[in-house]
Amino acid sequence: MGEYPIRLYRVLQNGHAMLAIEDAQGLQIAEPAPEGGFRPSGRRLDKPFRLLPPVVPSKIICIGLNYHSHARELQMPVPKTPLVFLKPPTALAGPGEPIHYPAMSSQVDYEGELAVVIGREARGIPEEQVPEHILGYTLANDITARDLQKQDGQWTRAKGFDGFCPIGPCLVLGPVPEDLEIITYLNGQLKQKGNTADFIFGIGEIVSFVSHIMTLFPHDIILTGTPPGVGPMQRGDKVRVECSTIGTLENALR
Repeated sequence: MGEYPIRLYRVLQNGHAMLAIEDAQGLQIAEPAPEGGFRPSGRRLDKPFRLLPPVVPSKIICIGLNYHSHARELQMPVPKTPLVFLKPPTALAGPGEPIHYPAMSSQVDYEGELAVVIGREARGIPEEQVPEHILGYTLANDITARDLQKQDGQWTRAKGFDGFCPIGPCLVLGPVPEDLEIITYLNGQLKQKGNTADFIFGIGEIVSFVSHIMTLFPHDIILTGTPPGVGPMQRGDKVRVECSTIGTLENALR
């Protein structure tokens, strides 16, 4: 794969979902590797195809208020333990898939985030064992009906609408770097720029903490929190989340 990180895509072509690996020339169809995981098959993936969410999880776990700068922005105290909430798997959406504005909401916000994907079942694991349970990482947008979040107090409705968790465009396989820059644009205008070095709780601490609450299964997704600059979207807006290592996740609000 040369200097390229291993980026695994899940695509839909002619009604069939398949996996593909990126190289300097584009995408190759992936095949199982003898040592486990996947490798390029040598067969090119021709267009047209549609990008799907890179994994299908049994659950989507989210962490709130996990950037020091975001806590300062909101003038909120730094939490003593990770703030955990859930999105249903039906909230999952792929790159380019439209986000639908719920009729019962009057404020829908973007929240660009780094997402970690579990590779091995994890239950009650210590922090030092976390790296061996991680498959890789991707981008996510924790779409939130902010008015409903404030109205309800708890966050299930506000975070759980169908399509309220776009992820992608790919899964970068391997350990998660400690200094990833996550950037969010709204209609081409910079809105969020954060670095995971600003995390309140690191990846190891988050995954270990969650694994002591619930068993994590392969392909489960953990959203790691959003940097400062969260704000509302209007119908017709396009939100783009970027990371140099992962790529670009873009979705429009309808």
